[in-house]
Amino acid sequence: MGFEDGFVNVEFEPIFQLLLAIALGGLIGFQRQLKHRPAGLRTHMLVSLGATLFAIISLSFDIEPSRVAAGIVTGIGFLGAGSIIAHKGHIRGITSAATLWVVASIGLSVGVGEYLIGIISALLVSTILQLWRIEKKTGMRQDGYDGF
Repeated sequence: MGFEDGFVNVEFEPIFQLLLAIALGGLIGFQRQLKHRPAGLRTHMLVSLGATLFAIISLSFDIEPSRVAAGIVTGIGFLGAGSIIAHKGHIRGITSAATLWVVASIGLSVGVGEYLIGIISALLVSTILQLWRIEKKTGMRQDGYDGF
């Protein structure tokens, strides 16, 4: 945003990027929310939005994008670790940690202008999250696990 002759010059691409990031994170987060998983709708939307915002800022201020991406990966790893729970010999939350990690990469791709990669990745993640149905029907899951 800049000021020219007293008017604010608004660029719409960053606004589009932020909204797209929220939508793509929400697509994945909605599925997690339906299954009452540790990281749900809002968390996934915020992670995607945050990654996009960091990417936009890094490009706007000529900050080395690879360093920003590395920081995002590290930070999301921390967040993902917090979503993993060990209870009575079972570990839960690994898929939530993985979806947070991939949602951050989706947000990062949107932030650097790779919209198609971000959209296709979100659709692929959404599809992968539905595989629990196949696992359940084929007996691949022996532990009584009923969701993703």
